[in-house]
Amino acid sequence: MTFTFAPAKIADLSEIMTIERAGFTPAEAASDASMQQRIAQISDTFIVAKDDHGHVAGYIVGPASDSRYITDDLFATVTPNVTTAKYQTVLSLAVAPEAQGSGLGSQLLAHFATIAKAAQRRGLTLTCLKRLVPFYEKNGYTNEGQAESEHAGEVWYNMVKLF
Repeated sequence: MTFTFAPAKIADLSEIMTIERAGFTPAEAASDASMQQRIAQISDTFIVAKDDHGHVAGYIVGPASDSRYITDDLFATVTPNVTTAKYQTVLSLAVAPEAQGSGLGSQLLAHFATIAKAAQRRGLTLTCLKRLVPFYEKNGYTNEGQAESEHAGEVWYNMVKLF
């Protein structure tokens, strides 16, 4: 399967939300309004992957930040990316169930790293659940321990990839 990568557009919202709800619990998932705000405010770091038929097969999104670790306020409020921010965050990486196992998640991470390097960020930062730590480690991230995040009442781990 071949994918093309492009900034998210409001026309992609319905497919994005279908994938979001399939990949995250209701407490973890972003709302339609939040995703719409992310498209409007940070489309330069909200990337969708489309399949050969033009359907969204996955996406990755996050604002730039000066903090090495993600803070819970980033899930609630989105502001435009600051060009001097040190890190590129990943608030959400999700792949449609039918595209899972295709390597798309790793491709999205690699594409996002290219964007972050071009913006002269120091690295990428995200939080993930314990079961996903090996996936991110396979993609060059280092587990820097349990996060302070209380998002969705889950235990999260800080994962960082420096350039």
